[in-house]
Amino acid sequence: MTAKKRILVKGAEAIALGALKADVDCYFGYPITPQSDIPELMARELPKRGKVFLQAESELAAINMVLGAAATGKRAMTTSSSPGISLMGEAFSYIAALELPAVVVNVMRGGPGLGGIEVSQGDYFQAVKGGGHGDYHLLVLAPCNAQEQYEFTARAFELAEKYRNPVMVLSDAILAQMKEPLELKKLKIKRYSVEEWALTGAKGRPSRFIRSLFLDAEELKEKNLTLQKKYKKMEKEARAEFIIEGGEEVIVVAFGSMARLAKEACEILKQKGYAVGMIRPITLFPFPKKAIEKVLEASAERPPVFIVPELNCGQMVEDVKLCVEGRAKVISLPYPPSVIPFPEDLEKEIKKCLKSSSIRQRA
Repeated sequence: MTAKKRILVKGAEAIALGALKADVDCYFGYPITPQSDIPELMARELPKRGKVFLQAESELAAINMVLGAAATGKRAMTTSSSPGISLMGEAFSYIAALELPAVVVNVMRGGPGLGGIEVSQGDYFQAVKGGGHGDYHLLVLAPCNAQEQYEFTARAFELAEKYRNPVMVLSDAILAQMKEPLELKKLKIKRYSVEEWALTGAKGRPSRFIRSLFLDAEELKEKNLTLQKKYKKMEKEARAEFIIEGGEEVIVVAFGSMARLAKEACEILKQKGYAVGMIRPITLFPFPKKAIEKVLEASAERPPVFIVPELNCGQMVEDVKLCVEGRAKVISLPYPPSVIPFPEDLEKEIKKCLKSSSIRQRA
């Protein structure tokens, strides 16, 4: 038996390696901190594989190059950080309307505005609510370590082709810049056929049209209904990690780098006798509603309090509240961008919430 290959990499490098593992055809991007390690590695590795790397003149150019390459059936991607992702918003809407597969990585940094290069989860709304104009969605994956950044990025290409929809991998400054061991697993990434829709030249076949302009009101309505049916089908991709034994009085809901901090805080509290559990959303869209529903069904007589710590001013908490539908108390624990708590800080804040909710330590 051969030993599994493990290497020490930055999370950003793990993202690039995941894309290479998925046999990405082309990368278009523009450097911006804290994700520039990704295009640096891509510039080095893609030409060796006979694939395309192109540093665009701007984020606007990069995402529209992705659109063009995706329309021909190529596996195309771009990466950026918060302000750069904002510039891409219009094209996200076009790519979704055109029903093209594409992969986008956002390594979040502080905002609003230019903000700062430190960690933030302030782009949650932008990612899961669309970010551009119209009724559309990106499928959003939220890794919490280097291994997941590697595997989720590779998997994103398969999901993009499966649904013919842009997929976003939502990372952040901590996850991208921290070095961790990475196991270079052999990943089975399915490649879906593009023969029925890709623009590959009409010689010998009827012409194909990929468009997002529908001047006829009925036609536009049908296009939107078709997209909504697709987003409904995506619900089967919803994923979450459960750290629940049963009988919890409080459930912490956190994603990404905050989930790592929250997990340790929960372990400290459990050791001290508190009945604390945790749900980590892995897909942010579709949001794992069934994970919360499962907890509520198991504790209908005495529902737990849901506590939502985030590295922003309170965003995912709104989706948690929508899932809970008033059946339990939901408390927001916002940490503005770049204010990073220690697990002990989270422990204290969770205990304050427990006290205010009249929940006491178990005897």
